[in-house]
Amino acid sequence: MPTAPSPSRSRRRWAGFALFLLILAALALVAVPAFLIRPFSPQTPGGLAVAFALRRWAPLATVLALIAGLALAVSLWRGGRWWSRALVVLALIPLAGAAWLARFNIFERMFAPLGDSRFLPAAEANWVADGDMVLAVERNGEAAAYPVRQVAYHHIVQDVVGGVPVAVTY
Repeated sequence: MPTAPSPSRSRRRWAGFALFLLILAALALVAVPAFLIRPFSPQTPGGLAVAFALRRWAPLATVLALIAGLALAVSLWRGGRWWSRALVVLALIPLAGAAWLARFNIFERMFAPLGDSRFLPAAEANWVADGDMVLAVERNGEAAAYPVRQVAYHHIVQDVVGGVPVAVTY
């Protein structure tokens, strides 16, 4: 007849499960907004609202998850074997990483303006096919075309066309 697990063993399992759930929640707070607002995919108003709400709460929530994770780690550390302690330390890494990443404005990094842009006459831009879609700007008799596939990734290109500064966005 099997014996029932001891209360401390059962408590350790629940603490480990709670730590696992904290890791998933903290990582979701960082990953879900980045997934909802990613380049090359259409965004919906509902998705944007969710992403910005999660971004607003992520810094506080991930720090609270890290504090709770540390408390669980201390309880799991006591009386644990060496491999159990190693797993506890490894479990704290994604929690700390999520708390750190939640402080970055990931949207600024995802949609960074095109830096170090080089502009060529159309005849020299052999990497742009005749069928490629472009955004065209004409100012004071000067024209410029920006390939949509380039603008779609960076979302903004800063240039001067006909002596007028322009910000091309998509």
